[in-house]
Amino acid sequence: MTTAQFYCQYCMASLLGKKYVLKDDNPYCVSCYDRIFSNYCEECKEPIESGSKDLCYKGRHWHEGCFNCTKCNHSLVEKPFAAKDERLLCSECYSNECSSKCFHCKKTIMPGSRKMEFKGNYWHETCFVCEHCRQPIGTKPLISKESGNYCVPCFEKEFAHYCSFCKKVITSGGITFRDQPWHKECFLCSGCRKELCEEEFMSRDDYPFCLDCYNHLYAKKCAACTKPITAHQAPPSLGFSRQEHWSGLPFPSPKGTIERKKVKSLSCVR
Repeated sequence: MTTAQFYCQYCMASLLGKKYVLKDDNPYCVSCYDRIFSNYCEECKEPIESGSKDLCYKGRHWHEGCFNCTKCNHSLVEKPFAAKDERLLCSECYSNECSSKCFHCKKTIMPGSRKMEFKGNYWHETCFVCEHCRQPIGTKPLISKESGNYCVPCFEKEFAHYCSFCKKVITSGGITFRDQPWHKECFLCSGCRKELCEEEFMSRDDYPFCLDCYNHLYAKKCAACTKPITAHQAPPSLGFSRQEHWSGLPFPSPKGTIERKKVKSLSCVR
């Protein structure tokens, strides 16, 4: 392009000795360029002229002086910010308005910091600690009680029941017999050693027996026919009970058994 041909691409005014702007390798005088190509500011709705800095975020444009937090009006130029419902907020305003509050200290959990979630509540990682040892629980297994959250070792030390048979901690599947806790797999017939947690049973001197073993070893003999009077032939007042599975503390307790007296079998009574 020669000097004689140096004109504004739009209005054809000479650009010799004047400011101009190149657009797609074509020169424009400043007024034409601003009128044709300038973006409009989201805040003041005025054109962002070629001599001004055009700040762009997600296809939207601002004057440098208009690029402010919509809540506190502080400048966001070269500062961290976040968008909420099309509004631009500085990090402090965004945290106060949108961030979670720590369930323990009630302070804002700042964006970018690690937070722990449990039962619909949020904690700072340093606030989510075992109620007993005060060490951060993080993502380790925990057990929750009304008094707080506990790591597994502290919970076992403070609250866990120990099986009367194997002396190990009962974490699930426990039952209670004679006010003593048992693993369900440890609650066995004292005679044949089969599991009783889903069985009807009788007790003798605080030892549980399945019905077959109890009838064989201890059932009273009928005064008429001399056959054992089994649990199923007993009067209703001399009943037995079924153990239930345990799914939490305290363990369920069975009904107490009644010591049998010498009676006749109902089938032998005439």
